Amino acid sequence: MSKNLVFIVAYNHESKIEKVVSRIPEEIMANPDNEVLIIDDGSRDRTFFQSESIRKKHRGKAKVTVLRNPVNQGYGGNQKLGYRYAIDHGFDRVFLIHGDGQYAPEYLPQIVNALGKHEPDALIASRMIDRRDALRGGM
Repeated sequence: MSKNLVFIVAYNHESKIEKVVSRIPEEIMANPDNEVLIIDDGSRDRTFFQSESIRKKHRGKAKVTVLRNPVNQGYGGNQKLGYRYAIDHGFDRVFLIHGDGQYAPEYLPQIVNALGKHEPDALIASRMIDRRDALRGGM
């Protein structure tokens, strides 16, 4: 079985982060080989504290970890930190989603299952497959 990291990049997403985490399907959250990592990228709002509240309330099998950059690293810098975390902790796969919910966590089981059958080096999803969904998501 693979160790999977669901990595959520977050910047000023205090009002959205809880909903995003709640949208991660139970089959992902119930697996002890999975972990959810939220990295707050130096937000000016209470994203970190909201994320910590989520971590403390979480009682599932998947671990929830929250980290905070004291200084904003930018989107790419935040990603680098998350990927370094994944390497340092021996994860086989990383699934990047955004703290504003524009990438649908509901599709994670389909992606995990597809990877289990084919094992490509990389899989890149698109939030533009149905452009109406992207607009509804706030793009």
